[in-house]
Amino acid sequence: ELYPTRVVPSSTAPYPLPKSPQPLSDVTYSLLGETHNLADFLARPEHRGLIVVRDGHVTLEHYAAGHTPETRWVSFSVTKSVTSLLIGAAIQAGYIDSLEDPIARYLPRLQATPYAEASIKNLLQMSSGIAWNEDYADPASDVARAGAANGLALANYLSQLPRVAPAGTRFNYNTGETNLAGELLRAAIGNNAATFLSNTIWQPFGMASDANWLLGAPGGGETGGCCISATLRDYARLGLFVLTGGTLPDGEQVLPTNWITESITPSAAFAGYGYFWWLAGDGRYSAQGIFGQHIFIDPAQNLVIAVHSNEETAVDSLHAQHLVAVIERLSKAP
Repeated sequence: ELYPTRVVPSSTAPYPLPKSPQPLSDVTYSLLGETHNLADFLARPEHRGLIVVRDGHVTLEHYAAGHTPETRWVSFSVTKSVTSLLIGAAIQAGYIDSLEDPIARYLPRLQATPYAEASIKNLLQMSSGIAWNEDYADPASDVARAGAANGLALANYLSQLPRVAPAGTRFNYNTGETNLAGELLRAAIGNNAATFLSNTIWQPFGMASDANWLLGAPGGGETGGCCISATLRDYARLGLFVLTGGTLPDGEQVLPTNWITESITPSAAFAGYGYFWWLAGDGRYSAQGIFGQHIFIDPAQNLVIAVHSNEETAVDSLHAQHLVAVIERLSKAP
């Protein structure tokens, strides 16, 4: 209603999410030396929605007042992980040859800039070596000035930033470069990202509801690093798609067979990050967005936990600590 978006049309055959015959009962978790129960967490005002899917069955699904299974909720940086998936799909479809390709091969405007030394893989691992300030509380930071930039404005802004480390050697969280990954994706496929997402994953895997994706301008390009709005259940379905390694219900392989394995392999610059995925270090990983949006995946437990939140600050809130503790506890619940 407030900003331009592009619809990501849903499937006519939704992927089923049956209820588990053994739903989760109330569990307790510890935080800051105190014991809390799940009901207390679900009553917190920052909580909007929580779903737990184990072995393909919903063991817990809860919505706060005013939030429903039909509510589309903004994902913030969860979208970064979706952009990573789409780059994998573009490789599988033949639009991109290799992650070792230089960024400037697909975005020649960057040829005479420090980005000429960075590869697509550097971009996905946030290790381009280019300076960037992601401080959300600083109105003069790069993310405040250009965190939602797209197109020519984004390329011009990033082109002026200096190189501070050799490509691939230093991790620096950078929303601007995830938007740049969106630019690269669209340039490679010759199409917009929302249509590509719908045609490759959203419809064929069976997402039940339309999503929408924030645009940089009316009729413009999608913001690669932010702001797909989708229902909680479709967040969970996206996690289930990733659990399959990128395989559709009909058996078609949408992603390269080793893409998810590579995506969750620690980068040389930072062991806690892959291709726009946060890594727990024990095989578990997640897509995370500010204000408490999560898609948590535990392959060993065949588990997906998806979360909608409305935290009081972008990062480091008390609720964020509760959420991490709850996810940790739920991942171990029988």
